[in-house]
This record gives sequence, structure tokens and C-alpha cells, in this order.
Amino acid sequence: MTKFSELNLNPKVLKAVNEAGYESPTPIQAGAIPPALEGRDVLGIAQTGTGKTASFTLPMLSLLARGRARARMPRSLVLCPTRELAAQVAENFDTYSKHLKLTKALLIGGVSFKEQETIIDKGVDVLIATPGRLLDHFERGKLILSDVKIMVVDEADRMLDMGFIPDIERIFGLTPFTRQTLFFSATMAAEIERITNTFLSNPERVEVARQATASETIEQGVVMFKPSRRDRESTEKRNLLRALIDGEGEKCTNAIIFCNRKTDVDICAKSLKKYGYDAAPIHGDLDQSQRTKTLDAFRNGELRILVASDVAARGLDVPSVSHVFNFDVPGHAEDYVHRIGRTGRAGREGKAFTICNPRDEKAFEAVEKLIQKEITRVENPVKPAPKASRAKPEREETPTPVAAPKQEREPRSTTRARGGEDARNKTANKPTRSRGRDRNDRGRNDKQVVGMGDHLPSFIALSFDERRAG
Repeated sequence: MTKFSELNLNPKVLKAVNEAGYESPTPIQAGAIPPALEGRDVLGIAQTGTGKTASFTLPMLSLLARGRARARMPRSLVLCPTRELAAQVAENFDTYSKHLKLTKALLIGGVSFKEQETIIDKGVDVLIATPGRLLDHFERGKLILSDVKIMVVDEADRMLDMGFIPDIERIFGLTPFTRQTLFFSATMAAEIERITNTFLSNPERVEVARQATASETIEQGVVMFKPSRRDRESTEKRNLLRALIDGEGEKCTNAIIFCNRKTDVDICAKSLKKYGYDAAPIHGDLDQSQRTKTLDAFRNGELRILVASDVAARGLDVPSVSHVFNFDVPGHAEDYVHRIGRTGRAGREGKAFTICNPRDEKAFEAVEKLIQKEITRVENPVKPAPKASRAKPEREETPTPVAAPKQEREPRSTTRARGGEDARNKTANKPTRSRGRDRNDRGRNDKQVVGMGDHLPSFIALSFDERRAG
């Protein structure tokens, strides 16, 4: 078995590696470090959790041990897709360069430009950055990339998913043609293949595992979930998640739960805390200080459950993650490999569970096709609630009231034929609050209305002349 002492690393770098407790390199490290030390371009393809970070960190430090950086002109450049991965790479450089007098700068969002510019102005040997923040500094005239001797692109396939490929191509154009390029990716999509053919010069291809494969130490399972009603889907899905966590008991020492949407990350974390679980969210919309604090708490064992979006799916190295739960089936099959790769790292055992809705079955089929393996179906641990009986309760029989016999009515024609006093008497005998009463009469005293009848005042019968004479 190859040992780090056989890889011709700088003695001071080798001393730091030994102090960190490492003796033997992983396959990707054993394959990538020797050609990198020779100054060749390297194309590394390996699944997540295999130690790709040290594959470029150790040879870079050995090559940069001699020399001095000039102001605003970094000697090497490492591009990472996310802030968390960039911060992790920076930690690796701190670990392995503690016996070297090398400087580094971390350019990520959420940190003051002024503080970063102050560090760059002093000159840095290693510049670790996300593409967007790097170009922001360049456009401000605070950064010159013409002295970059080694350039690293980490998690290139994630760069593609996040839309950073145009930025990567532009940064390649800003660096010298004579640079050494170390290019690492878990998968090789057609676009990634095109970039490597364009910007890498006769690279040493190091592929230690079949593309997009999950570690054999990870036990995988899926629950084919079908909600009872569409409007209760989210609630029942969260109930199922809690049942899966409880079912693992003490085996679930800590876990990462992945959701497709940031809103679901917040809702899921809030629901877990409501039911007494030690959980916190992490996604791209949170402040960098809060993201760093949450991630540190999870790494230190102060936080048991981390609810995350895919921002945490790539490159985050938390060695002791026991479980991964996919609250949603990822939209891209490759993301499934990276998600579950947070557990079972460095030969450890791990478990990964996925909740699959009926509408996500096609995406899940793509996952199984990619990893070329059928994932074990797990029975839903939440028993369906018994359906309420729809039978109507018996009622006591009550006697049906007997209707009074209807009185026969005379034909309307007969009633109309009657005239005079008979008809008028009927009108006069009606109560004043009857239905046919004029609305204007409402509120008046209930007095009987008497008409003129046959009475005719005498003055009306007089002629006009008689009235004038009178």
C-alpha cells in the first residue's frame, strides 16, 4: 500500500500530514498527487467523500513552498461553487501549511469587501474564491490574475448545475496560458468534457470509481409515500420523516435532511423543533455568519439535525454523519449521489433514506438508472388512521303529525262573480298585518280601515249651477 512518505511531498507538508494522523493516501490522492507534483495538468474524477481536496492541496503547497507573492497578484487560485466548500478548502490549507510561511485569502460572499481587499493588497500565495466574488474584485481593479501559476477547479459538475460555467471560462481567459490546471469533478457531463478539452493541456486522467456511484458502505432505502389527501401531503410527509428518525433510535447520532426548496428547508426545520428535535436550517438565503455558525455547531456535535438545501450537498466534510434523509427526490439524479455521500465517508458505514411521492417516481427511476442499482423499498412506518364509518346513526322514530283536512275552495271565477258587499266584507275583515298589506303601512297603529261604501255626500250630487247659487 502506498504511503504519503512515498509521494515526494515537501518535508514540511509531510510533517503536517503525519501530525494530522494520516499515513496512507486514498486512491484519488495516490493517483493525482504524483502527476501534479510533476507540473502536469490533472483531470480527477471520483465520487464524493474520497479525499479530492487533499489531492490538490498537498501538491500545491509543495510547489508553492518556494517563492513569494506580490501585492494583488496571487500565485495560485482555487475556485469552489459554494461558500461552505471554499471555507472547508481554506481549513485544509491551514492544516497542511502550518509549517510553511504561506499566505492565503478567502473571497466569498457575505464578507466585507474592504477586509478582503486589505488581505489581497499584502499579497497572497493561495487565493480561494467563489467565481462571483472573484470577478467582483477583478472588475473593481483590486485583483490581477496574470501571475497565477496553479489553478484548481473543484466540484466542476456543481459549477455547471449552478450556472457558473460562463464565469469559469472567463476566469480561465484571465489567467496565463502557461498555468498548471487541476480539474476535479464527480461526474463528466458533455459541457464539462468540452471545458477540459479546451483549457487543459494533455491532462493526466485519474478516475478511481465509476462515474456517479454511491459508496458501498451506505445502506440505502426508499419509502414510496402516497398521501391520503392532497391538502394533507406536506403534513403527512413530515410525520413520516419524524417516524423514520425515531425508527433509527440511538443509531441516528446526527443527520442531514435535504429538501429541494429553501422554503421547505425552513418549514421542515421549524416543524422538527416544534416536536422537540434539535434541528436548524441552512440554505443560500441565510446570512453567511448564520450559515457558518450552524455548520460549526453541527460539526462540533452541538447540533443533531441539519436541514439543508443542495448548497450543503457538495464537498462538506463532516466525517461522523450517521444518516441522510432525502425529504424530496432531487431533480437531478447526480445530486442524489452527492447528498447521500455526506454519510459513509472514508470507509465508514452510513444510512440514507428517501421519501418518494407518486409525482417523483420518474425522477427516482433516473436515480436508480444512474447508480445502476435498485434501492430497497422500506415499509411506511406511519400506520394509516382508521377511516371513520360512514353509516348514519339510527334515529328514534317519531310519530308523523297528521295534517288537517284541507277545505275545498270555490273556483276563482265564482269568487270574482260575487261583487258588491260580499267581496268588500272579505277585504274589510282581513287583519291589518296580513301579507298583502302595503309596506308603507308598516309601523302604523293596527286600526281597521273603513271605506266609503254606498254612502254619497249630498253636495257631490248637486249640479254646478246649484253649487254656485248656494
